[in-house]
Order: sequence, then structure tokens, then C-alpha cells
Amino acid sequence: MQRTYKTVSYGVRQSRSMSSVSTEPIRFDTKIALLLREDLEPWQRLNVTAFLVSGLGTQVPEVVGEPYEDADGVPYLPMFRQPVMVFEATKETLTTAHARVLSRALPRALFTGDLFATGNDRDNRAAVRAVPTAELDLVGLAVYGPRNAVDKVVKGARMHP
Repeated sequence: MQRTYKTVSYGVRQSRSMSSVSTEPIRFDTKIALLLREDLEPWQRLNVTAFLVSGLGTQVPEVVGEPYEDADGVPYLPMFRQPVMVFEATKETLTTAHARVLSRALPRALFTGDLFATGNDRDNRAAVRAVPTAELDLVGLAVYGPRNAVDKVVKGARMHP
């Protein structure tokens, strides 16, 4: 019996079987982008990234693919179905991106500097709620939507090194 496996990796679907390997490109009409403030410490970048993507994954179900399973049948949780583009920017560029994402009403998640001092979800939400939109100390932003709209939101940012 011939087995066929399909995997998705950075926009390429590979179909493998015992006798052949073929590759066909996958084009996503949507984009997931994270924008991190450039002055964050490495541990902060990782922490902010984890929190931001969890927000998109829970509220925008179409971004999540199917569960994984290895060859022995051990199941694993599903992950995003498409690449996540990670950018970095100055505080000013992040503020501009925030205004753009709000004007386009795209699904978004944010992380503010105040959240580094809290230790639980309740306090995180209270810290964000206590600050007017224009005064948020943004350190991270996640956005999902049509490619062109997301590209306009992150305009001026650069790919994270």
C-alpha cells in the first residue's frame, strides 16, 4: 500500500509518496504579522510574541490548521496554517501601525509595556483598560487580514533579524 503525506511549510505544499515527490505553491490571500518594538530585550520579544499569537489563534479560527499526528499516531495540537511574519520597528512606527490597524478594523492583539509588571490575565486586562488608546505604551502588535491590508499596517517596519 502506498502512503501519501502532505505537509505545509512556508507557502509550499509537498506531496510525497514512495514513488514521487511533487511541489505546488500555496498562495495565501491573508497574512499574519507581528510587529515588535525594536528596543525589547530578547526574553521580552519571545514573551510578547507568544502572547500575541495566542490572541489571534483563539479569536480567528480560520488561521488555525488541522491537528498534527506523527507516524506512530501520537496527536499534537494544531498550529497556524500559514507563516507568521515577524517585524520590528521603532515606537513611532508601532504607534502608526496601531492607528492603521484600528482604522481598517482588522483582527488584532496588543501587548503594552505595562504587562511586563503584571503576573496574571486579570491584571493584564486591567492594565490595558486603564490607559486611553492614544497613550498605550505599545511594545507589540499582531494583525491578521487580507495581505494588502496587513502590508499597509506594517509599512515602515522591517523584518525581524
